[in-house]
Amino acid sequence: MNINRVLLNKIVVLLCLLFSLSGCGQNSASVKLQGKAIGTTYLIVAYNLPVGLGVKKIQQGVEQVVADVNSVMSLFKADSELSRFNAYKGTDWFAVSKELAGVVGKAKQVSLLTGGAFDMTVAQLVNLWGFGPEKRPEKIPTAAQVKKAQAEMGSDFVLVRSEPPALKKLRPSISIDLAAIAKGYCVDAVSGWLEQSGVSDFMVEIGGEIRTAGTKPGNAPWLIGVEKPVAGNRAVQAVIELGGRAMATSGDYRNYFEADDKRYSHIIDPLSGKPISHNLVSVSVVEDSCTMADALATALMVMGPEQGIRLAEKHNLSAFFIVKTADGFAEIATGDFPQHKTMK
Repeated sequence: MNINRVLLNKIVVLLCLLFSLSGCGQNSASVKLQGKAIGTTYLIVAYNLPVGLGVKKIQQGVEQVVADVNSVMSLFKADSELSRFNAYKGTDWFAVSKELAGVVGKAKQVSLLTGGAFDMTVAQLVNLWGFGPEKRPEKIPTAAQVKKAQAEMGSDFVLVRSEPPALKKLRPSISIDLAAIAKGYCVDAVSGWLEQSGVSDFMVEIGGEIRTAGTKPGNAPWLIGVEKPVAGNRAVQAVIELGGRAMATSGDYRNYFEADDKRYSHIIDPLSGKPISHNLVSVSVVEDSCTMADALATALMVMGPEQGIRLAEKHNLSAFFIVKTADGFAEIATGDFPQHKTMK
């Protein structure tokens, strides 16, 4: 099997950096921070910091928030709340934090909205196709293996209780994978910490998912570039003004493997049990919550151009679809997706 695995980085923040970071870090009222978070990287840009809040305090605060999210939702930590719930084979209520219960509740909400295109119980399929913590298989999974994994899935087999927060399995073998929503949640958590610390003008980006607040110096808007969906190429497809909201993007062009001259995307369709294979190559969703934007972007990407656009229009979702055509790329915006400029 010939494997070509590329790190997933779905949104280019290049324009934001070009227009906003000159001198950043030299002024005590502004800061730029970079680091690692939940298996990917983060970038934080902030202005007009309150007195007493410096780079060191922000770094410590952000790293603590990230560590807390990891301790709850990581599949790569055997002692995380999620890993312990997955290992639990009973059907009684399993006590969890309000954070985990809240994210699982939102995952169930998006699953219901999208007819199962978003399914947090897809972990066995993800592992089967080699995109989870387990080692990639030497051969493409058989139809029988796919069917067996699908038999162990279903968001309806996980119940959520908010008070006291707990999860319940209706099928002991079921497990949860929050990879398609956890980065968005982490963006919201870091943003919340910044707001509670008195920071009103900032951008938080984690693994391509973004949330902004306020403006840049001079009341300038945050300009965010949506990446051109071409493997091996770093270029900007479109630029949008993202004012005080969150944006998440899902695409199939950065994380995949090749076998027998065929490319297999990391995005798995829970209904077919296979990697997606349509001509929708990227979806960006703008929401107040990055948690919801993250899950919705994945779901619309799974659904494909026809069903995805139809759902977005029906529910007035702010989405930006990039579809591969014989002539290049076609762009379709729905809802109140921010005005954008297509780059040549």
